[in-house]
Amino acid sequence: MDFSLRHFLLPLMRGARARGHEVVGICAEGPLLDLPREEGFRIIPVPMARSLDPRAHVPAFRALRAIIREERFDLVHAHMPISGFLARAAAKAERVPRVAYTCHGFLFNQPGPLWRRGLSLGVEWLGGRMTDTFLTVSEEEAADARRLFIHRGALACGNGRDPAIFHPDPAARAALRAEMGVAEDDCVVIGISRLVRHKGWPELLEAMQRLPNAHLWVVGERLASDHGEDLTPHFTRAAEVLGPRLKMLGYRHDVPRWLQAADVFALPSHFEGLPMSVIEAMLTGLPVVASDISGCREQVVTGETGYLVPPMQVSGLADALGRLAGDAPLRQRMGQAGMARAHALFTERVVVDRTLGFLGL
Repeated sequence: MDFSLRHFLLPLMRGARARGHEVVGICAEGPLLDLPREEGFRIIPVPMARSLDPRAHVPAFRALRAIIREERFDLVHAHMPISGFLARAAAKAERVPRVAYTCHGFLFNQPGPLWRRGLSLGVEWLGGRMTDTFLTVSEEEAADARRLFIHRGALACGNGRDPAIFHPDPAARAALRAEMGVAEDDCVVIGISRLVRHKGWPELLEAMQRLPNAHLWVVGERLASDHGEDLTPHFTRAAEVLGPRLKMLGYRHDVPRWLQAADVFALPSHFEGLPMSVIEAMLTGLPVVASDISGCREQVVTGETGYLVPPMQVSGLADALGRLAGDAPLRQRMGQAGMARAHALFTERVVVDRTLGFLGL
């Protein structure tokens, strides 16, 4: 979808083009494709659907085959579970010389019914048979791919963000906090993600109600393609308790500015690949409270750059946030340590170069 192409794939597209390759993006149409198109990338829309019903994917599969047949690509690099499977199947059917896939999180690692996890594993296994270069964003899931015979050559390429965009800015911090009516000694917790259940919003909202003096800034929206529980009742109940300390900011194009004005980043997800939002927060110098799950475990050093807490539990999350909310020097020390770690491991240029190397570009 357009969200994934803009936020996850665009840096890689820029890197491949800078090395002299022609790069074409293929995804569902959407408003977030404006930036890659402005940068001169050719984007071909296809009717992708987020559904477990195989019949819903027939139009997309046919469209992908037709596009691949017309374009005669040398390499098809697929992403995301469903679209990635369809793209690889279409590429193989059209005899593309090389097929690559980057997994941004295995769905069988996501909590849910056994049948759904089994179906996900089966799809990944079949997809692996059609893949020449198999990449994951996390080391743990690369190990999963090898261990479960999804692909014996699976490699972790990582995730990264640009420190020129995500960095501390005291002046921007002071200006935005003044604009929002937040004092310098108030603690602002920020969460950035789609407003869906598996991102842990109900737990975060309940935890914040146990912190009487902290503010919560919510950056994100529910996409039209998102499934599952409507979280509106959770936010409504939290607003009754938190009052003006809860700010619903919606989808933002100026995320770096909001991170610069915050004090703590929280991502109590139930499932992740290697979350970009954590990297953005670390580069901005924020301590991170995240779930002790695959991906986040590779980013957060608990007790040093933030805290890892049990997923789907409020008490541990509230305790960690409360500890940070009440100790500004601790926030500063952990934020600095996290920023150093992010610069060492999670910068965009290093990750893009590594990925292009794995792809042979």
